[in-house]
Amino acid sequence: MKVNVLEKLLSTKPKVGEVIFIAVDGHGGSGKSTLAELLSKKLNAEIIHTDDFAGWDNPLNWYPNVIKEIFEPISNGTKTLSYQPASWWENHHPEPVTNQPVTDIMILEGVSSSRREFRDRISFSIFVDTPKEICLHRGIERDTGTGKSKEELTKM
Repeated sequence: MKVNVLEKLLSTKPKVGEVIFIAVDGHGGSGKSTLAELLSKKLNAEIIHTDDFAGWDNPLNWYPNVIKEIFEPISNGTKTLSYQPASWWENHHPEPVTNQPVTDIMILEGVSSSRREFRDRISFSIFVDTPKEICLHRGIERDTGTGKSKEELTKM
């Protein structure tokens, strides 16, 4: 049986106010961001990156900030989002995200974007499954600009 994923996705019900949230999850370097960008263009959806809430100083306990700064304001009817992204680079302080539009479909992209704490808010989850060796290579190539050495990144 052939399933049209976009049709199935669009038939899901909103769980955060009037907004359908799609989680694009997977291991680092799996291609989540690439898929999220493609979906964003196809669905006219805004993307929220979990990397904006996690960082080397807070790699695990970032999810309460997503609930507080993304899900709760949208549940309360906000039409734009503002938040301060975390930094992944040494001595780098990203500009705040201000006035990011809330669209009918929002994409939450990143590692653990479909985590248990979000399941009652996520309408549709996609897990990008890519071989470990490819993920590792892509991740090291991407993250060498963060101030971490290839050796440090390989151990993570």
